[in-house]
Amino acid sequence: MKRTTVLLCMLLLMASSPIAAAGQPDQPDVEEIVNKANLAAYYSANDGRAEVTMTVTDSQGRERIREFVILRLDVEDGGQQFFYVYFKKPSDVRKMVFMVHKHVTRDDDRWVYLPALDLVKRIAASDKRTSFVGTNFLYEDVSGRNLSEDSHELVETTDKFYVVKSTPRDVNGVEFSSYTLNIDKENFLPMKAVYLDKNGKEYRIVEALKVKEFDGIPTVTVSKVTDLAAGSSTLSEMKSIKYDIGLKEKIFTERYLRRPPRAVRR
Repeated sequence: MKRTTVLLCMLLLMASSPIAAAGQPDQPDVEEIVNKANLAAYYSANDGRAEVTMTVTDSQGRERIREFVILRLDVEDGGQQFFYVYFKKPSDVRKMVFMVHKHVTRDDDRWVYLPALDLVKRIAASDKRTSFVGTNFLYEDVSGRNLSEDSHELVETTDKFYVVKSTPRDVNGVEFSSYTLNIDKENFLPMKAVYLDKNGKEYRIVEALKVKEFDGIPTVTVSKVTDLAAGSSTLSEMKSIKYDIGLKEKIFTERYLRRPPRAVRR
C-alpha cells in the first residue's frame, strides 16, 4: 500500500509539471531568444528591398513625410550585413543616401551622401543613437543594435510573448538605462520595446503595428516610434517588399553613394 501511494504521488507531480502538461521541450534560454529575434527582424532571406514612408507628427499635430527605398544584403546570418537607403521625398532630402556596413566584432561603418553639397560624410559610431533624418527613429533602429552591447534577462513568458529586459553594458555610451522587449513566441519578431531613461522613467516606445507574410516570411509592415518626453511620433509604413532579388555586394560601396543603383530607382 505504501509503495502504491508513493508511485501515485510521483505520477501526480509529473502530470502537474509545466513540461509534462504542455508536452513540449523546455523553452529556449534568453540568448537563444534574442538571437532568433535579431535574425527575424534583420536577417530575413539573403537580401531584400522595400519602399518606406515615414510620417513624423510633432507635439502640435503637424506632419512631415520622408519617403525612401531601403536595400539590404546579408554577408552572413547574424553577422556582417549591408544597408543602402535612398531618399526620394521631400525635396530637401531627395537623392540623399545613407549606407551602413554592419559588423559584429567592431563598430559599424556608416556613411551619408549629401547631394546639395556633393559630399560623402562618415558618421561616427557615437552618432548611431541620433535621429534618423529628423524622425523619431534612430540610425540604430534602421540597421539594428549589436546584441553584445547589452546583457539580457528573460523576465516573463506569457501566452504570446517572451519578455526580455536588456541593460547596456556601457551605461555611459547610451541615453537609456534599460529597455524591455516583447518578442512574439511564434515568429520571434520583436513587437514592442519600451525604453527607460536614466531615472527609470519610460521615455521611448517602439511598436510593430502590422505584420504580413511575403514569400512565407513574417514581416513588420507598419511600425511606430513614440517619444513620450517630446510628445512626437513617427509612423513607418513599408510596401513593395521583396526578398532574394539578387543584390550585388558592389552596390554597397562609396562609388554608388553618388550613383544610385537601378535597384533603388525602379
